[in-house]
Amino acid sequence: MRQLLLLRHAKSSWDDPRLPDHARPLNARGRRNAAGMAAAMRELGLAPDVVLVSSARRTLQTLEALSPLEGSPLVEPMDALYLAPWPSLLDVLRDVRETARSVLLIGHNPGLHELALALAGPAAMAAGGPTAERLANSYPTAALTEFAVALPWRLLEPGGGRLLRFLTPADLPSAEAADATEGSA
Repeated sequence: MRQLLLLRHAKSSWDDPRLPDHARPLNARGRRNAAGMAAAMRELGLAPDVVLVSSARRTLQTLEALSPLEGSPLVEPMDALYLAPWPSLLDVLRDVRETARSVLLIGHNPGLHELALALAGPAAMAAGGPTAERLANSYPTAALTEFAVALPWRLLEPGGGRLLRFLTPADLPSAEAADATEGSA
């Protein structure tokens, strides 16, 4: 069984309107949320062999916040992941080396959310359950989805992932304290 982790980049800054979208950095909340997600991933034992990351600054900074990742995974920054639609993301996953047990893809919405929904498949989404329902509703910044994948990467298709977990920054223990601090600032 293979593991697929889909992580949306953390919250980015809009402070400098002159910056092109590709160059936007994380804001303070994004850095906190990415660090919180990194801690959650370590606690859950989520350790990818391969990391595919969009070449955008905010995705690379999200990856930085996850470091060090256990086992020193192969990291591949890819221009093709920047704002890619879900079929393109699926094509990239189909090219992953077959020896990879676990893949982390760090990207952008709406493609990442649509990929997660496609991998879960209409039957799983229709069957519902709290995890599927939350996934169907939104895919906020720094959200992480975990899938079990039975087929080889090259055969990955819509409906080919079993949804195991959907984790957002609001689910993390540090979220309440950070939200209280942010609300008073």
